[in-house]
Amino acid sequence: MEKYGKILLIVMPLFFTLILIEKWYGWYFKKEKVNNMDTVSSLTSAITMITKNVLGLSITIISYSWIEERIALTHITSTWLTYVIAFVALDFSHYWVHRIDHANNFFWNSHIVHHSSEEFDLACAVRQPISSFVKIFSFFMIPAALLGISPLVVATVTPIQFFAQFWYHTRYINRMGFLEKILVTPSHHRVHHAFNNEYLDKNLAQIFIIWDKMFGTFMEERADIPPVYGITRPMRTWNPIRINFIHMWLLITDAWRASSFVDKMNVWLKPTGWRPTDVAEKNPVFKIDDVYHFDKYNTNQNSNFVVWMWMQLIVIFIGVAFMLGNIANIGIPNMFIYGAFIFVYVYALTDLMDGSKYAYVWEILKCLFGLGIIYFIGDWFGASRHITQLNSILVVYFILSLVVTIRLNSNNQNLATFQNKAI
Repeated sequence: MEKYGKILLIVMPLFFTLILIEKWYGWYFKKEKVNNMDTVSSLTSAITMITKNVLGLSITIISYSWIEERIALTHITSTWLTYVIAFVALDFSHYWVHRIDHANNFFWNSHIVHHSSEEFDLACAVRQPISSFVKIFSFFMIPAALLGISPLVVATVTPIQFFAQFWYHTRYINRMGFLEKILVTPSHHRVHHAFNNEYLDKNLAQIFIIWDKMFGTFMEERADIPPVYGITRPMRTWNPIRINFIHMWLLITDAWRASSFVDKMNVWLKPTGWRPTDVAEKNPVFKIDDVYHFDKYNTNQNSNFVVWMWMQLIVIFIGVAFMLGNIANIGIPNMFIYGAFIFVYVYALTDLMDGSKYAYVWEILKCLFGLGIIYFIGDWFGASRHITQLNSILVVYFILSLVVTIRLNSNNQNLATFQNKAI
């Protein structure tokens, strides 16, 4: 995990800078209004995903190493060609995992976060789940395991394959000529993130678009069908932690309420969106029927609120960067304490963005948590070695944060609105 943290220390500020550049481009050249709330929601989603991954909070049912040890027919020497083969095999694997995510009610929960934004931009690319506790991709790596490709090679190409999916989450790059036939491009991925009926569950590949063309899930972006982004059952919250579990809670409650035992099981096994007939009739869930005219989630906040929100986000980024750079020094169990604090921080900030009347409760919890760390540990996980007066600075910050949040919360409760979306 220490190596993973070092990689993220480089990638995280790079992606953050590119996201801001894209926002500036849209604002300055395209005269588009920046959706600050959606952007911060995406960035805090990335923060929770990073924190969860660093803490190792996931289970691999069967690891690639375990499969490779038992079924390898030969062992390929690790050369540049081996890495190419592993990259292609990994992309093939992720195509099928992605397809399952879109096809099954249970697995959709771990992917719905990425599609929950009603925007499509580079910030959307980092909107990643924390609810994907069970990983199954190794099953689809059997061809690579048969060839005896080293687990180290797979471990090396995996982050490269993941980071390579960032760039095509944008509306500002048009068709790319010959590359459209081979690679996933922004045009292809705009189709994937759209929930127009014509585009649903299309273009599931992550690097090579050939998988969609081979297995019948390809759809070209059409000028007469402008993509509309989001999901048919909108989340209507900026809180990434809540977004991760709203769909799962619906599955749990539907299974509980279903009168038939078969339906209780089908809730988890049926295609995405399926609900027992009796439950759907008694407990309807809002669904967008007309993608060209619907209420787009928005929260109206003044400029002071937006400035405070971005200041808070910067503080979180600094805290996460320190955690990533000091994983070994922080150690266990302090890493889990640090991770829990980050989650509470994100929840407090995004609950405030939603205009929740309980936002101040989460802010109190955050501040008490932070002050408790300083009091019981005696330092912010060793950070005082770099800034001698850090403890005093943090105490002042937590008190100020609480005061400002209570003031903003009293002025901004119940400001969640729905901005009409018409195309």
